[in-house]
Amino acid sequence: MDLALQGGGSHGAFTWGVLDRLLQEDWIVVEAISGTSAGAMNAAIMADGVAQGGRERGRAALEKFWRKISDAARFSPLQRGPLDILLGNWSLENSPFFQAMDMTARMFSPYQLNPTGGNPLSDILSDMIDFDRLNNGDIDLFVTATNVQTGCGRVFRNDDIDVDVLLASACLPVLYHAVEIEGEPYWDGGYAGNPAIAPLVRECAAKDTILVQINPVERQGIPKSARDIASRLNEISFNSVLLKELRMIALLRRVVSAKDEEGARWAEMRMHRITGDVMLELDSSSKMNGEWSFLEMLRDEGRKACETFLTRHQQDLGVQPSLDIDAMLPEI
Repeated sequence: MDLALQGGGSHGAFTWGVLDRLLQEDWIVVEAISGTSAGAMNAAIMADGVAQGGRERGRAALEKFWRKISDAARFSPLQRGPLDILLGNWSLENSPFFQAMDMTARMFSPYQLNPTGGNPLSDILSDMIDFDRLNNGDIDLFVTATNVQTGCGRVFRNDDIDVDVLLASACLPVLYHAVEIEGEPYWDGGYAGNPAIAPLVRECAAKDTILVQINPVERQGIPKSARDIASRLNEISFNSVLLKELRMIALLRRVVSAKDEEGARWAEMRMHRITGDVMLELDSSSKMNGEWSFLEMLRDEGRKACETFLTRHQQDLGVQPSLDIDAMLPEI
């Protein structure tokens, strides 16, 4: 089967939990992974770990990666305030430094604030991943980044993937310099595919794809504060391309002809989804929360969501889709 992993900063620790649980099931064989941003990093870390020493090594590599993320954030000024800690809120909205950074990012670009273009993830990824081993592993990887000049997504495959590709896939333009690859500048892949489903359909033999979704599609109520509005806009924009591809699958199931091989591949894809209610409780500022207790909570929620999925839908894998796209996208 294939995996499709969304990006979302620290919220990617939820995906870590899902992968940690999936790796305990010997009958689940992952052929390919499409990932964006944190999803791409989870994919690369897991695939390299599995290539090095099997499933348990993949699980250990994921934990080590997220531990390093937390260690790097330990001395960051982006920390929760005392009241949020007391109340158990994971948001950084009340952090004076976060508020100052948010305001500053609206007035100054990362080229002014970070003239050297440094990114702490660069050293972590270089230390964690053997890219030669990754590129020759058994799991096909597809990592999406957005070309700044054309606005189009580019999907990088195993032989192309290196530290710069992973950084490009996670490059938020208000925080980091665009990442140049082969003379072209790239931003976060979430603007063009979060994640891209097309390569899993067109290039892989598996007919089942599990989408690990950490950006909620639907929220009740109307966001009214400036930050809530910005947060919801972020979720909508980072889900838009994914929803278009799911609409395509739903539409082709209804109209595709057996003679249309390309359409048939889309129509035959059995989509499944793992998500968690906890993602609805978190705001966008918590995507920058690197506290180990927060990452552990998300990992545990991811494991729990995966356990629930396996209990309910294990029998569907290889047989029928468990994600009702028509119900998810009722306007079709």
